[in-house]
Amino acid sequence: MNRHKILGLAATLLAALTFSGVARAQAPAPAPIKVKVFVAAMFEIGENTGDRAGEFQPWYERYWRQSPPRTVRGALKPVYCDADGVCGATLGMGKVNASASMQAILLDPAYDFSQAYFILSGVGGTPPSRGTIGDVSWGSWLVDYDLGHRWAPEENTPGAPTFMPRAGYEDYRRFQLNPALVAWAVRLSQGAPLQDSDDARRYRMRYADPRARAAPSVTLGTHMTGDAFFHGPGLSKEAQYIAKLYGADDYVITEMEAAALALVIKRQWGTDRILSLRGAVNFDQGAPGETTLQHLDPAPGQTAGGFAETVANIGAVGSRVVDRIVAEWPQWRDGPPPL
Repeated sequence: MNRHKILGLAATLLAALTFSGVARAQAPAPAPIKVKVFVAAMFEIGENTGDRAGEFQPWYERYWRQSPPRTVRGALKPVYCDADGVCGATLGMGKVNASASMQAILLDPAYDFSQAYFILSGVGGTPPSRGTIGDVSWGSWLVDYDLGHRWAPEENTPGAPTFMPRAGYEDYRRFQLNPALVAWAVRLSQGAPLQDSDDARRYRMRYADPRARAAPSVTLGTHMTGDAFFHGPGLSKEAQYIAKLYGADDYVITEMEAAALALVIKRQWGTDRILSLRGAVNFDQGAPGETTLQHLDPAPGQTAGGFAETVANIGAVGSRVVDRIVAEWPQWRDGPPPL
């Protein structure tokens, strides 16, 4: 083969490779997944299925057993999606951890969240005057417990609050969730079977409050978000004070992520399609005669039972909302339909 033929073949090969590269570069990207419902859990204990369940496992076993994991840069754990547009992920515990994951997922072009509903799901604590172990609570308001000024009680008038709101935080220290959507969640929860345990029943009897001794039920009220795992009657009273100071409903759940997640979602899509769903796995204070430290660091065999039952209750209640939205998507696509 002479030199001219070799050069001609090389030019032809180069042109073919260039065209192939251009064709690949110009190939349309896959259409983003249209998310109808996104379920955010905060932690999982081990695997997503087959072992002791954390917050994510009941959701995974219901919706994503056959779904491949989808890695999102900047998110703690993969995202899973089913064929119906129900997606979810484990975001991490605490405001910074969870909100960093949520932001990364919302910004990933592989997903279209423009009409998505969000269920912020997990466990929490409850004051014994307002709830009991095994309860499942829908949030009417999300309040940030941390934002503000605090000082030591001994530096104050005895019995007076040791918290003062800080100016400038008005737009992101509280969020009222869409009353129409919350009303739908409460209605769809009616009659959901709630599990209980003998250990939880025995543990409740330590408390004198009628609500603490009651069987699990579905409740509604303010979810208080704090990175501090606050405990004891004094801080419980402070949480209720903050809720009322901000014009919110009764404080019924203490948790660590929801208000921060609501802010992340709000800045891109608003808050009209956010639900906060929490199951109570502990009381926010000790029983009569029990110090706060004893309650926080109990002796072996002295912990509250009912964790497994509570996370199952969360899935049983929350899935009713997810399934209704997906089954009636034409009615829900543009917002909650009239009750």
